[in-house]
Amino acid sequence: MSILVNILAFVVAVGVLVTFHEFGHFWVARRLGVKVLRFSVGFGRPLWRRVAGADRTEYVIAAIPLGGYVKMLDEREGPVPEAELGRAFNRQPVAKRIAIVAAGPLANILFAVLAYWLMFVIGVNGIRPVVGEVAPDSPAAQAGLQAGDEILAVGGDSTPTWQSTSLALLDQALESGVVRLRVRRQGTDVGPVQLDLRDSRALLGEGDLLDKMGITPWRPRLEPVIGELVPGGAAERSGLEPGDRILSADGVPMEDWSQWVAFVRAHPDERVALEVERAGQRLALSLQIDAKRVEGETIGRIGAYPRVDRSQMERMRVTVRYGPLQAVARALDKTRDVSILTLRVLWKLVTGEAALSNISGPVTIAEYAGVSALIGVSAFLGALALFSISIGILNLLPVPVLDGGHLLYYLVELVKGSPVSEATEAVGQRIGFALLAGLMALALYNDFARLLG
Repeated sequence: MSILVNILAFVVAVGVLVTFHEFGHFWVARRLGVKVLRFSVGFGRPLWRRVAGADRTEYVIAAIPLGGYVKMLDEREGPVPEAELGRAFNRQPVAKRIAIVAAGPLANILFAVLAYWLMFVIGVNGIRPVVGEVAPDSPAAQAGLQAGDEILAVGGDSTPTWQSTSLALLDQALESGVVRLRVRRQGTDVGPVQLDLRDSRALLGEGDLLDKMGITPWRPRLEPVIGELVPGGAAERSGLEPGDRILSADGVPMEDWSQWVAFVRAHPDERVALEVERAGQRLALSLQIDAKRVEGETIGRIGAYPRVDRSQMERMRVTVRYGPLQAVARALDKTRDVSILTLRVLWKLVTGEAALSNISGPVTIAEYAGVSALIGVSAFLGALALFSISIGILNLLPVPVLDGGHLLYYLVELVKGSPVSEATEAVGQRIGFALLAGLMALALYNDFARLLG
């Protein structure tokens, strides 16, 4: 089921973002008098086609949902009637061509603003950034952070949730290396707390960002008490009931739910002796643990969920919501911040200060899209905005076959007074395709390494 959700979310995300990107090219081209022959979302065999408008433009949805294109009248791609030469793309002044090509990435940035605006109007759910544990000798420990501290602001920017805190920490770390925090400790505001995060290689290496800082977010301590049982599961078959407290397993005392889970996972297909507390009485039970194969490893499963203190979780939840006008400013700020952060990470990748394992491919993107879609509309909008900014910025890279490569050619044309030769463009195309193929191969390798690792 989760795989199907990931695929559907990925197709929807790519379809929406490609449509906006190509519509940017389409809309500006039409406004500047260039004739558009085809507007295609996807590549390959057309699944749906329609011809409309005075120019008889062909609108297509194709079978392979991994991109799209706008085909304009152009003498380089076929003969053009003399009466329509003035509407051919290649006959346009260089300033018009720049505007048409740049319109695609700009449309992606504008879509991100719209998505973030809608996200802030609907409301963003999150967890307050309260520190659970601080690893010894970590940057967080050296800065003096303590368990229970709530991070109120990073570098002057308010951080009401862990998501906003993580982005702000990474952004400030890449900008200056030393991050100033304002925290609340036992009801009193404390600050500034200074985190030394100048080691960008370690920061952008593999693993979770907060882990590398030495911060574990607060999580509720779950008692080893059964909350719900899976019908027909090992726990139900062995006589366990909701409300049972696991006191010990094979003589090992159980202090919390995580210890109990670790014990069960480590004893697949084994029978263990339990001591439980039920309604104030101690009982002895025999539990036959089931075995399940997960990611190449055999682990134990019993089909039981913990009892959760809902009130404790509700106190930690927060919803960030703004009115329509205030949300415009917040959306613009968010788009700017994420765009700058994306550029900084890209630069670190180019200079070798960030691990290439940070590059994600379609499998990871599909998984992220699926998870965000399951969380809710606001989370999915945030994911769409992030993807849109990434697509916009990546398309502006000066790589032939991308929009940025064409813009580079036009800038050269402005300087030298004549277009780049067709031979030069052909060589550039081959180089561009090779670079993109290598990048895609690396991204897919990283995807499967994560899946198998």
